[in-house]
Amino acid sequence: MDYLAGLNPSQRSAVEQIKGPVMIVAGAGSGKTRVITYRVAHLIRQGVDPFNILVLTFTNKAAKEMRERIMNVVGSEAKNIWMGTFHSVFSRILRVEAELIGYPKNFTIYDTDDTKSLIRAIIKEMNLDDKLYNANHVYGRISSAKNNLISPQEYNKNEAIMAEDIANGRGQLGQIYMTYAQRCYRAGAMDFDDLLFKTNVLLNKHPEVLHKYQHQFKYLMVDEYQDTNFSQYLIVKRLAAVNENICVVGDDAQSIYAFRGANIQNILNFQKDYPEVQVFKLEQNYRSTKMIVNAANSVIEKNQNQLEKNVFSENEDGEKIKVTRAFSDNEEGKTVAEAITQERSLKGLKYKDFAILYRTNAQSRAMEEALRKLNVPYKLYGGTSFYQRKEIKDLIAYFRLTFNPNDEEALKRVINYPRRGIGDTSLEKILVAADKQQYRLWDVVANAQTFLDGRSATAVGNFGLMIQSFQAVARTGSAFDTAMHIAQHSGILKDLYEDKSVEGLSRYENIQELLNGIKEFSEREDIEEKGLDIFMQDIALLTNDDKDKDPNADTVSLMTIHSSKGLEFPVVFIVGLEENLFPSQLSLNSRSELEEERRLFYVAVTRAEKKLHLSYATSRYRWGTLNNCEPSRFLDELNPACLELDFQPRSVSTGMDAGFQSERIAWKQKETDSYSKPKPKVVKTTSILPKAHVPSEGFAPSDTAGLQVGMQVEHERFGFGKVVNLEGNKPDIKATIFFKELGQKQLLLKFAKLRIV
Repeated sequence: MDYLAGLNPSQRSAVEQIKGPVMIVAGAGSGKTRVITYRVAHLIRQGVDPFNILVLTFTNKAAKEMRERIMNVVGSEAKNIWMGTFHSVFSRILRVEAELIGYPKNFTIYDTDDTKSLIRAIIKEMNLDDKLYNANHVYGRISSAKNNLISPQEYNKNEAIMAEDIANGRGQLGQIYMTYAQRCYRAGAMDFDDLLFKTNVLLNKHPEVLHKYQHQFKYLMVDEYQDTNFSQYLIVKRLAAVNENICVVGDDAQSIYAFRGANIQNILNFQKDYPEVQVFKLEQNYRSTKMIVNAANSVIEKNQNQLEKNVFSENEDGEKIKVTRAFSDNEEGKTVAEAITQERSLKGLKYKDFAILYRTNAQSRAMEEALRKLNVPYKLYGGTSFYQRKEIKDLIAYFRLTFNPNDEEALKRVINYPRRGIGDTSLEKILVAADKQQYRLWDVVANAQTFLDGRSATAVGNFGLMIQSFQAVARTGSAFDTAMHIAQHSGILKDLYEDKSVEGLSRYENIQELLNGIKEFSEREDIEEKGLDIFMQDIALLTNDDKDKDPNADTVSLMTIHSSKGLEFPVVFIVGLEENLFPSQLSLNSRSELEEERRLFYVAVTRAEKKLHLSYATSRYRWGTLNNCEPSRFLDELNPACLELDFQPRSVSTGMDAGFQSERIAWKQKETDSYSKPKPKVVKTTSILPKAHVPSEGFAPSDTAGLQVGMQVEHERFGFGKVVNLEGNKPDIKATIFFKELGQKQLLLKFAKLRIV
């Protein structure tokens, strides 16, 4: 089989160039995954040992898909490639080398919840205001420091950083960071950021380890290079320093994670880092119609800071992009839900063919309400994932404690769950004793009779003996047998089984599902190590893109644009295209921030394969006040030839010549008017909106079986209009109606509820 035969010339050139530094600039929908997988397969076909290849991705899902594709070309040798997310690959290395930096090989990985829980505990111990020292803010500050390789010691010595904290009224942030790092170290735990931070420490302080992995990883490939932060950049640069067989793949136009520390300069400056780099551009978009690709290009070309490329499509021209103006966010939701129902019926689509994308999670409310009213099934991404549910985290805490009894967050979580007489008072005694003697909490628990007295000593001592019994089982038992033993003898299964409420039953079933997953893991043939500790490592490293997503579920997908990256859908709705919402008000302080928002819009547009809908509301509630909304500047930046307005522009101009200028003028006029008068509690919007239609007295929908072109009709919301076209067959006849106030609209008759005048 000629595995290179299906590649276009640009793709093939990128695959065949296996020596030296290579940069592959992969436009949206350009077959990036195919190029990466075939390039790795080509390396192996050229005689490179798979053990010498390192491929770094940003999701386990991407790594799994790539490995499967490579196996189709080279067979089982693909199992030997070092491939996975940054965090999974370097946690694997840290498991081997951790003792060199003072950590046990069985260190615990703290997820975001564990991290924030520990931060909240430290804030409370320091008697700080938890509103000023909000755990989310503190976590973000610590995470940012680690991503920029700033240790607690360096943080507290940096005058500029400390001055900024003091100016913001948070002068104790440095001490929180220091205490947090000490607690993690004492507990034998690393958080997600530590997996990269500690890898840098390892490679920096132990040149023999750096030398070892530089010569093991003779070929490096990095996917989504535009999303790398400073910490990731430095690891990759160090590992590639000897052989310089490094290939990075990415698209600067899709760099949208600056808030996580991603630095677009990593890809923009790659040619400066490696002057001899060979650059390949994948510019053909195989995903979207020409209309969508041209629209996306017309927006992203407004960015100044970018790599030059010319993305094009040879697919069908496709439909124009429909732009809808709504009176409010609720009206916008209703319009979107109706459009999904109509398009699904008319075009024979499934619900899973549709996605609704928005800038902020809060926007999902109006969309969810509208979909529920029409009985449209949907899946909201970004909710509580399976592994974040309380009952699952409780059982996993027992697993963690079994393998690492120094894990203090796990210990505090389950020491009295199910209830065993170790209340807050007893826990406080344990904390005081440990602090006084500078012991770990487990040292006190394992020697309860020495440090505690009375009932506390007995209850805590029994808990310690139970954990030790779990450790004995884990030494010889399989992953499933160990997990089942812990679930039964911890009392969790019994506690949940006795809760006969609907929620209790659901929690019990979730535990069963977890045990089922462990059973499947223990029977896998593609991995050698199948212990419960290995299973826990795997689930601790799941990325958001790997959790709770059933590709076969027939539901409309609702998600933020950030969550949509890497996905594609036949029909996409981008909602809330208003100034200060998208682009976000927080992004208007600098060109770089605005350009990231524009890249975010570009990502949203290029998720669509066949059809794209854009919408905005002219008023939206914020903190209980109804505010006027200005159409997003991104609408103005789109090529007018790609757009179809679903309303009559407020301008003497017909068509799109004036773009959204008339909308903007009307909005600004209203704002001017509102500043010249006393502001009411609720900002009225009647001067820029068509008057809401009041249905005729006794309004009742007519039988539209005999509806004909030219007839006058009334819609309960859109008002009076004239039928200008009818198309399709029963029961899916679609009417095009020109409404006096709103202009032309297309409605599916069986849902339209029209009164024939």
